Order: sequence, then structure tokens, then C-alpha cells
Amino acid sequence: MSQRRRRSLAFLTSGVLALPLLAGCGAGDEEGGPVAAGQDIAMTSRDRVADGGVVRWAVDTLPDTLNTFQADADATTARIAGAVLPQLFVMDAKGQPVANPDYLEKAEIVAREPKQVVLYKLNQQAVWSDGREIGAADFVAQWRALNGKDSAYWTARNAGYERIEKIERGKTDLEVKVTFAKPYTDWRSLFTPLYPKQVTGTPDAFNEGARGALKVTAGAFNLGAVDKKTATVALTRNARWWGRPAKLDTLVLTAVPRAERPAALAAGKLDMAEIDRTGADRIALAHRDAKAAKGAEGAGGAPAHGPGASVTAAQATMSWAIAYGADESKAKEEQASRAANAEAAKKYAEEQNALRTFAVRKSLEPAYTQLAMNGASGPLADERVRRAVARALDRKALAEIVLKPLGLPAKPVGSHLALAGQPAYADNSDALGGQDTQAAQALLADAGWRRGGKITEPAGAKAGPEASSEDDGKTPAGPGTGNDGLYVVGQDDERNGDERGGDERAGDEQGGAGNPQDARPAGPGLSPALTVTPLAAQQQASLLAQADVARAAAGPDAARDTATTDTDAKGAPVREGDGAGQGKASAAPAPAKQARTSGSMLAKDGKALSLRFVLPSGPGSESLRAVGERIAQMLQKVGIQAELKKVADESFFKDHIASGQYDLALYSWPATAYPATDARPIFAKPEPAADGSLLVEQNYTRVGTDHIDQLFDQALGELDEGASRDLIRKADARIWAAAGSIPLYQRPELVAVKPSLVNAGAFGLGAPRFQDIGWKKSPAATEKNAKEKK
Repeated sequence: MSQRRRRSLAFLTSGVLALPLLAGCGAGDEEGGPVAAGQDIAMTSRDRVADGGVVRWAVDTLPDTLNTFQADADATTARIAGAVLPQLFVMDAKGQPVANPDYLEKAEIVAREPKQVVLYKLNQQAVWSDGREIGAADFVAQWRALNGKDSAYWTARNAGYERIEKIERGKTDLEVKVTFAKPYTDWRSLFTPLYPKQVTGTPDAFNEGARGALKVTAGAFNLGAVDKKTATVALTRNARWWGRPAKLDTLVLTAVPRAERPAALAAGKLDMAEIDRTGADRIALAHRDAKAAKGAEGAGGAPAHGPGASVTAAQATMSWAIAYGADESKAKEEQASRAANAEAAKKYAEEQNALRTFAVRKSLEPAYTQLAMNGASGPLADERVRRAVARALDRKALAEIVLKPLGLPAKPVGSHLALAGQPAYADNSDALGGQDTQAAQALLADAGWRRGGKITEPAGAKAGPEASSEDDGKTPAGPGTGNDGLYVVGQDDERNGDERGGDERAGDEQGGAGNPQDARPAGPGLSPALTVTPLAAQQQASLLAQADVARAAAGPDAARDTATTDTDAKGAPVREGDGAGQGKASAAPAPAKQARTSGSMLAKDGKALSLRFVLPSGPGSESLRAVGERIAQMLQKVGIQAELKKVADESFFKDHIASGQYDLALYSWPATAYPATDARPIFAKPEPAADGSLLVEQNYTRVGTDHIDQLFDQALGELDEGASRDLIRKADARIWAAAGSIPLYQRPELVAVKPSLVNAGAFGLGAPRFQDIGWKKSPAATEKNAKEKK
């Protein structure tokens, strides 16, 4: 099975659904329909943008490599590539690939029989920073590096490049002719970004030459200094750029952990940063306090929130009494504590005063959060139980938990393979059915699960995969705890969108992608889903940054989970079972069986229907906790016990999702403009390997069918774009019916910016146009320019 990576990043009462009328429904006259939320970037015409200046833009980490085709590339790698390298096709505001006129005059299929031929006509002014024209030699070198035939190249993916038969010069040096051995519908995904032949021409140059520097570029910006001491990457205006010149002199990418971004913004270290719900709340409170101060004479002092705001009068009195009491040791300790608290409150008030100068722009990321169900074993191996879980969910209510408090549309995502606005999008959720408690109960009854059934397994046993009896969640530190993006995911990635429920605030939902994000990447900064960042990097950061989940109120404990999974360093498909069970201690004697009943919950064959719900425990994951708790409540209504279990971020993906040690999990997948290529590994039917392990690629739910695989293969080779999209929609309907994963909501995107910064902010499904980002001219300067034009 070929290795594929995703770009930068889970009714009826029984039986198999027949879907001839449901497949491909819902696209409407305008394919994909409107986007769920548009861009929020303060779009401004270039004549109203000042020339010059510097913008400091937050990223999660400095990149380990500048080669987006390597496994350790991340969202920062993709952002740099977008500014300094050729992007032949870019994403518009609806997440659709469009030809980039800065590099292409035209790109089209010029022959379909006997073989597909694509002709690229390059912009005659397009040159590398060393003065050499961009041409066929660069295309050939990148194809040979990425087609998978030479293992000396350490590549993360070869999807599409392996289908090319040859590349040759056209009639002129500005034409490149690509002939395919097999038809390839997603040909637009290739050669973006395009690296110079100096990077891709040899394995050594490819593997090591572009990790820390790019000597030759061809974008609106050049790559300047990468300073590990200050954690910054400087992008400077390209003097050789033939297109509209960059408005900024310098764009500085600054690595700042998400939890530290409000303080960095307040300290004047950043001009733009993606933030979580907590950061957005602080900015909103700063504006509220400023407005209140204007209308209240003598207003001022410490804000009624932040450090010390929750201390009651009685607590304050007690603290004073201790600080100045007779016990000198306690008094000294209390005085030090009071001083520290006073300093924290002062610092917070100063930061709030500075945060008044920022605005929050918001949209929806090109990524969606899903409920994944492990169909490899246990109760969820039964399709009827998976469908019952799905039909117990009120997806709109779950979306509202995260999105409604932010004022963002809370419509559930209706497709696994595209988001609203993209051409392949259609709401195929009817293939499974909406929330229906009676239907869910009927499915469970048909599967043999009954309320009040006798339970004969030892106390603490689970119906699904073995679970730990202890909460192994830890507060992580260092890179990966905030974002990916595994967008996977994502990395993963402390993204946005929490809710307030009663007195409890739920904050950021992401973390990116991780490899699945939320790889993250998840996650999504530059949207991880619609860039070429390898899914391995996106999904990991996304998954790692998603979610802290509280335990369910009741439920049996189980033995500690010590299973692990080994993965190929080059990103080979996951082999389920590799390394499992190694190094375990001798099994303890089996506990005695206890006679009991399941009460209001369901049981079958002496076992209670209890599912282990695994989520990461890192910071910025309050929204996932709220969503997980609500899902557990919904499942309880139909007799299913969900054991909420938080695990350390660093073990969430490897030790639980990839190894199959979970029943239910919440994580995100980045969207893609090329679902036939990028989504197939996520939904491919697992296959047994020669050594007896299971090859799951990126299908961590372990649920798939031959028919779904066939539909993906047909869509990949169908050159009629409309017919290919119809096949994708049919595949999506089948994925819904299989009920391995249930899309819930599109993730929120919150970006703090200086109000005068324009053409930047929450980009939604679109890609940034780096040369247009800049500072808005003052009204006086705009008026002066208007007079000069007259």
C-alpha cells in the first residue's frame, strides 16, 4: 500500500444501508454552497496600504525544516514557503484552488487520450532570486525527488508524483509538459510549493540542504535570518519580485506559545497572533473596561477580574490578620504571598490596559472536529452500536457549545471530505440519520444490549479496550502542547472556542493536528488544511493540543493501559499491534467475579456497555472537555456509559489513537481541496500485513469498506471534475453510513491584531496574500494620494 500524507495537519435498526438516493445529495446549483463563515481580514485596496513597515506575526515554533515535503515540516514551514516559494495554485476564500497569475499564465489538461497531458505556461517574468528562469528543470527535479522511486530521498509523501510518466520542455522555455502514466484528477495539487532544482536535484540537497536555509527563493519575500536565540524568522521584501511588490519591508515570524500570547501582545512584542478563547476574552474585557471608564467619573484601579478578583472580603481580612499576626513565620510567608499577588494584579492590569489597542478577528478554520469510534474490537466493532452512538448525538447542540459564545455559525459539518463552500461539499449526514433517541435504543436492542442485565465480569472490567484505572493526564510543557499542527492535526494546537457553562469557562478547543488538527493539525497561523504541510506534522500538533476532559461521575475502573505502538520514522502506515504488550509485568491474579445488574445502563453477555472516552489533558482544551462531557450525557440517556479519561498530550496520539487503545475520542482533521488524494488514507479499509499486524494508514477508527476504497480510486482517476466530485460525495455518504467517525463542527479561528493592520487576520478557508499585508494609511495620507492622482 503506497504511503500517502495529507497537506499543511470520527439508521436503520439493522443491516447495511442502501444509499442509491442519498449518495451525492445536497450540492445544489452552486456546488459547495456558501462558506460557513467568511474571511475577517480587514480587506483593503493596495492604494490605501502604506509602503514599508514591519509586522510581527506569532507562530507556534521555529521550523525544524524549511522543506515542506519532509515529515517534520510544520505549519511554520508552510507559512514560510507560502511567502518565499512559487505557489502555482492557491486557495481562494472558498477553499478552491485557483491558478496564481504571479507564476502561471495558464495551466490546463491538453490531452486525455491515450494519456493525460497537462501543459503549464509560466509567467515570462518569473525568476529565482539568483536570476535563473523558473522552468522545466525545476519540475523534473521535484518529480524525481518525490515519485518514490529513489529511497535516498527522505520524503513524507509522494501522492500524485508517482502517477507521472515524464516531464519535458514545451515549445518554449516557458512551457512545461507533464504526461501522466495514470489519470490524476488532483493534478493541481502538484508542484506547490515548487522548490528550485538546487534543493531537489540530489538526495543530499533534498535531505539536508533546505532544513535551515533556502539560498534560492522566488516569492514576494526572501528568507532572511533564522534566529534561534530570539526565536524569530525574518522575511524581507524581494527586490527581484516581478509581481506587485510587498507592502511591508519585513515580516517577522515570532515563536510564542499560545498561553503566553496575550502577555506578548500587551508587551508590544507582537502585532498579530492566533489566540484561544481565553485570550479573546481578555481583549473583550479590556475594551469593556475602557468603555466603562469613559462613562464613570473617577473610574480606575484594578479591574474586577484577573488575579485576586475572586478573593472575598472575609478572605482578604483573614489574609491581613495572618500577615500582621503574632506568628512571625506565618506572617512572613503571608506577607510574601500578598506581595506576589499584588504584583500579579498590577501586571495584569497593565496588560489589560495595553490589550485595549487590539481587535479580535474571527472566522472558521479549514478543519473540523469529529467524534472517532474505534471499530476494531469491543462493542463498537458492531456497526449497529456505532450508529446508535451517532444517533444519540445532538450535533447542533455540540457545535453551539464551542461556536455560539463566539458569535460564529454553529451549523454541524455535513461532510467528512469537504467543508461548506468547497466544490465537493454536500451534506450527506442523512445517510446515517439525525439525533433520534428511540432509533438509537432500537439499534442497541437489535444488537442485544438490554437495561438491567446481569453483569458477571470482574468489577472494573470494560466492554471495550482495556482502560487504566487512574487518570494519567499530565500538564505538558514545551512545543506541541499548544498547536501543531497534528491542524494532524495539527499540530494539533491551542486553538479557539470555549464556552461558559454556569460558573465554568471552557476555553480553547484545539491543540492541531495534530497528525490527526486537531495533526492539530490540526489542527491550522496559516491554515494547515489548505497548505502543503505534511499531515504527519499537522496532525500530530493538532491532536496533541486538543482537550482536557473531566472524568464521568461514575464507572468501573480497569487495569492500567501499557500498550504502545511503534511507528516508522519515515511515516509509514501504522501497523496496529507492532510492539504491543512488550515489557509488561506478569499479569495479576484475575479478580473474583461479582454478581450485579447494569441498572438503567445496558449490558450484554454479562458485560456492561461502557466505552472509554480518551482525550488529551493539555492546556487550552476546555472546549473539548465541555463537548466530551455533553456527549457522555447524551450517551447516558440511551444506556451507554462513557468513561471520560484524560491522558498526557505526549501519549495521546501514539499510545492511544494510533495504537487503537480507545473506544471514543475527539480530534480534528484538516480540510483539503484535494479529497480524492488526501482523504483516502484516512478512510481506507485496514489491511492485514504479512507479519500479521494491521495496516491502517491514517484510518485510526479502523472502519472501512472495499466500496469506499473503490469510490476513492475512481474519483482519483476521473478527469471530468464534476464526475469526480460526484464520486467523492458518494464515498462520503458511505463513510457516514459506516459510522466510524462523526463530524461535529468546524473549528473556530480567533486572531488578535492591531486594528490598523489590514489584509490580515482570520483567513478562513483562504490563503494569505503576503504582498498585500500592511499598515493602513492615515486619512491624511489617503487624501493626499487622492489629490496627487487628480
